[in-house]
Amino acid sequence: MPARRNLTVEEYVEGVVGGDRTILGRAITLVESNAREHQQTAQEVLKRLLPKTGGSIRVGITGVPGAGKSTFIEELGCLLTEQGRKVAVLAIDPSSQLTRGSILGDKTRMERLAREPSCFIRPSPSGGTLGGVARKSRETMLVCEAAGFDVVLIETVGVGQSEVAVRAMVDFFMLLMIAGAGDELQGIKRGVMELADGLLINKADGDNVKRAEVARTDFEQALHYLMPATPGWTATVRTCSALTGEGVAEAWEAVEEFRRVVGDSGALEERRKVQTIDWLHSMIAEHLETSFREHADVAAALPDIERAVASGDLPATAAVDRLLKIFEA
Repeated sequence: MPARRNLTVEEYVEGVVGGDRTILGRAITLVESNAREHQQTAQEVLKRLLPKTGGSIRVGITGVPGAGKSTFIEELGCLLTEQGRKVAVLAIDPSSQLTRGSILGDKTRMERLAREPSCFIRPSPSGGTLGGVARKSRETMLVCEAAGFDVVLIETVGVGQSEVAVRAMVDFFMLLMIAGAGDELQGIKRGVMELADGLLINKADGDNVKRAEVARTDFEQALHYLMPATPGWTATVRTCSALTGEGVAEAWEAVEEFRRVVGDSGALEERRKVQTIDWLHSMIAEHLETSFREHADVAAALPDIERAVASGDLPATAAVDRLLKIFEA
């Protein structure tokens, strides 16, 4: 089978802006690539697409394990496409710890939404690094905006610090919870609640409706003791059932109200400016670390220095100083 022809920057830009799904997919693969030969082309494509970006509502969605994130996103995505919106779903996919490959199961978990012509689902492998999450997902989001998608939903893995990385690239951050999740999850709730613009108690159906309502009241009270994640906005707490669709439309109404209130106050524009500067600094740090690790003399010295640190013969601070001197020589 013959290899695919490499596209020019112009072909990438015209294809993405023109809504060509095949070229959109190839453009995202290009910006996700870590290969040096792809990075220059990718940055030129992004530079050309940048004037077409920024018009979407960016929503991050996270939740405790079993909260039903994918089911909720599918129900919400179908609701939005029925309203005439174009929806991009970027699912940060946990890379396999054994193979370092991506699990990429989101399309199979959102079969109904994947069939919608106005929806584009893209699982993005996290690669096990927060830097990878921030760079690849943010650049993918920009490509989707340039392609005309006016809603971008970013689903996090739901563990660790990935929520912080996603919070730094979205407008509205939604936390999905379930009633009676157990005390073992309280630490996760407290940490992520401080980032949330909206809390949603999912699975409020059948015998669980009363428990969900009690949980809603409890979370509303807890939010009184937290600083608002966004100045001028009080985080909302609602219940819903992604299974039946009950409450999903109301959850989106909260996002639209947020966009209206925070947009009118200027806080949204300021947030995006801060996020862009933060992105700049994270990219600098990523490139410096890559250059450091790829430095031939550093790579040669690192194994012996690591052994010396592990055996206690060399303090870690002295090891860092020695490696940086090698790098800077």
